[in-house]
Amino acid sequence: MGGASVYLLSAESRDVDFMIHGLFSYELFGNEFFITTTHVSILIVMLVLIVFAIAANRKIRHAKEVPDGFQNVVEMIVESLDKMVAGSMGSYAGKFANYIGSIFLFILLSNVSGLFGLRPPTADYGVTLPLGLITFGIIQFNNVKYNKGGAFTGLFKPLPFLFPINLIGEIAAPFSLSLRLFGNVLSGTVMMALIYTLLAPIAIGWPGVLHIYFDLFSGCIQTYVFCMLTMVYVTDKLPEKA
Repeated sequence: MGGASVYLLSAESRDVDFMIHGLFSYELFGNEFFITTTHVSILIVMLVLIVFAIAANRKIRHAKEVPDGFQNVVEMIVESLDKMVAGSMGSYAGKFANYIGSIFLFILLSNVSGLFGLRPPTADYGVTLPLGLITFGIIQFNNVKYNKGGAFTGLFKPLPFLFPINLIGEIAAPFSLSLRLFGNVLSGTVMMALIYTLLAPIAIGWPGVLHIYFDLFSGCIQTYVFCMLTMVYVTDKLPEKA
């Protein structure tokens, strides 16, 4: 009886759908590559953002003195993002507002896409790692731009023998950013897949509450954390005044 129960549980576990599917494959330079559900989700997220950006641009170009519904939404989003960046980066906010705003909207929409039946792109480390590396590139570019040689000598401060620790701290930044976002979004995806598969007979209605937490609440928090840490890391390399 116990063996049958273990077998039944393992069989159900094998049927758990984490929404990782290869839709079709192609060969390039003798290697086989797959287009997966993550690629499709990224494409949908990008199309939504592009359509929203085009519509927002047209609306603002023909803005009314008394804004209507969509104009209000656009202005609220822009003002909220500008305030967030200005609160963390001060006089440098204007130089980084576009980048922070772009990754904020992309990560947020990616995180909450699970609510619409998509696999969240940020549940794939192949998506979050490039975001971390782009941020790392911006950090180091501004470090060299504003600190010149001090960008390298700073690794030996406050004491020369701390160089290895300081170097590891610099290199770890993109991985800590990407792994934090990836781990939190993936854990929510895995939890919901397990609930819908293993608890299918009783998963009626109440999983929606968990979607609100894992996809909406946690997704918003992780978006804010990623962007806030990005601004902190970049600001740390900039002079006190622009």
